[in-house]
Amino acid sequence: MTTHILVLGAYGFIGSAVVRALKERGYRVTGLVRNRRVAARVLPNTPVRVADLRALTDPSCWSDLLTDIDVVVNCAGALQDGGGDDLEAVHHLAIAALGAACVGRNIAVVQVSAVGADPQAPTVFMQSKARGDAALRRSGVSLHLLRPGLVVGQSAYGGTALLRMLAAVPFLQPLALGRVPIQCVGLSDLCCVIGETIDGQLAPGCYDLVETHPRDLAGVVASTRAWLGFEPARHLVEMPGCLIKGSSHAADLLGHLGWRSPLRSTALTVLRDGITGDPSAYAATGGRIRPLPEIYASQNCTRAERQEARLSLLMPLILAVLCIFWCISGVIGLLRMDTAAEVLRQAGWGPSLAAASVLFWSIADLALGAGLLLRRWAARACVGQVAVSIAYLLAATFVVPQLWADPLGPLVKILPAAMLSVVLYTLLEDR
Repeated sequence: MTTHILVLGAYGFIGSAVVRALKERGYRVTGLVRNRRVAARVLPNTPVRVADLRALTDPSCWSDLLTDIDVVVNCAGALQDGGGDDLEAVHHLAIAALGAACVGRNIAVVQVSAVGADPQAPTVFMQSKARGDAALRRSGVSLHLLRPGLVVGQSAYGGTALLRMLAAVPFLQPLALGRVPIQCVGLSDLCCVIGETIDGQLAPGCYDLVETHPRDLAGVVASTRAWLGFEPARHLVEMPGCLIKGSSHAADLLGHLGWRSPLRSTALTVLRDGITGDPSAYAATGGRIRPLPEIYASQNCTRAERQEARLSLLMPLILAVLCIFWCISGVIGLLRMDTAAEVLRQAGWGPSLAAASVLFWSIADLALGAGLLLRRWAARACVGQVAVSIAYLLAATFVVPQLWADPLGPLVKILPAAMLSVVLYTLLEDR
């Protein structure tokens, strides 16, 4: 009978690649996901079971989910608390409950952890990962504990997305902590090792999956830049510590609003300590993790990857510009209500109706600008901005058509702003 595998975090950066790799090996694969609609888009034709790890903190919660399962591969994870993420629940409590549930059913577990996971680590991310690893060990479940370094794949998410954003900066190469040591692992190599564990080629145990020799972050970014086909940077700009700290605080604040920026303090703290492991345990089995140059040589970089890197760099700027544009528009309408209402009064509107219209649309502009700050509302805000822009243009055409001839072009300028909202809407899809 074909081995049935349940993959946790199935539509994530690592999880989606693991699902596809295991299916190619002929295994029966089911994904555990939080959102069925996203899973259908990312992993079509893959059966899923829907659950939220944050709610699976008791072994009994896993009973139905583990029905007919032989192996569980845990690829789920979050970088930092906030925005709907709970590290202690996802990395520790749910995984401890999983181990207790699996051991009584003779289900093996493959745990994808991280190099540097330690109870004394400086970040909650690494601490909670370590507590989950320890709980699985204590449970007595058949366990393969895999601890990858910086995972590099064809697609980009988290750390690899940050690498590509940095590499996409034209002419200059801004860099912080450029000398910290990094050891990478190809996503395809990680998938291969997971396949080996399920095939029975790799004994249960703990394995750091990293290239043999570390390289500094500056070298990793330079290699990424070369793979993307961008010109080498003319100047290296070392970012000052105060700017790095300020950026991480801003990213943390946005994290509470749902934006999962790779610049959050957890990522920078992990990076500051280096991303290194000990490859000897896996090497002793005869296995080999390819170095970064070989990883990139095996991956074909297309126009899509180059565009994604550039657009990822531009997206925060587009978001900020639109937020400021709509908020300022609303504020000006409120501060200069009489002037704006006068335009409508000259078109024959009554004073009360003109003032009410200006007030309503000023508040709408403020709401649409502020809506961009909340990740879960950002896409709706973009749609609203386009709709309101069209409404402005149509209303002005019929009520005050002379504004089209205004030398400052107030109506003409609405068009590029609306198109920028369309661009941002397309960039907000993160899976």
